[in-house]
Amino acid sequence: MKRLILAAACALVLAACSNPEEERKAQEAATAAAKAQQEEKAEGVAKQYDMAVAGQDWERARIHGGSLLDQYKDTDVAARIEPGYAEVKAKAETARELRRMQGLWQYNQVPVGSKGNQVSASIYSKERVDVDGSGPTTVQLIFRDHPEWKRHAYLVLQAGDFRCPQCTVKVTVDDGKPISMAAWRPKTDEAIAMFITDQKALWKLARKARSITIEFPVKAGGTRTAVFETGGVDASRMPNWWN
Repeated sequence: MKRLILAAACALVLAACSNPEEERKAQEAATAAAKAQQEEKAEGVAKQYDMAVAGQDWERARIHGGSLLDQYKDTDVAARIEPGYAEVKAKAETARELRRMQGLWQYNQVPVGSKGNQVSASIYSKERVDVDGSGPTTVQLIFRDHPEWKRHAYLVLQAGDFRCPQCTVKVTVDDGKPISMAAWRPKTDEAIAMFITDQKALWKLARKARSITIEFPVKAGGTRTAVFETGGVDASRMPNWWN
């Protein structure tokens, strides 16, 4: 009888000793399964990321890459994309900024009888400008191609006036040195406009610059400065002569 009890006890001990190993194996299997599941999900996001990078859709790539590094940061897939993600983010920021500047421009085509279309590209200054002491107002830069009046580049004020029957404005491209350009104000009260004589040169500067700054004389005395973020202009929206 004692032998039977001892044998039963040994069996219980052996069974108890075997449980931790089985439990460890079960835990390892569960961990491996969970990791495989995470890797599979991460791979799905990575495919979207890789497609966006291949298509140079940097803003979409930034979103998918950020999701990988945030939600699946411990996966092999995340480790693969992490080294190049900083460059993708930088390109996404550049693309976002370009899209913002593109949205600053307005383009119009207006039929002029049977003579063709008036085509224009216009942009407002980055900040409002107080030109006469009445408070800050917008300054607009317009490039216009008209079938009769031909081609012009001019500034338009919402208040005040230019001091410029014939004058000179200073144009600065990005952080460069100011360039003097001849300007004139037509004898009309229909619009507060001042024309830049060399419109093609000004258009060329606007196309190549991130921003241009124009300093112009005002009737109230002295000069004022308007900054235009021109870097997003779509040159193809203007007739070929301009480009």
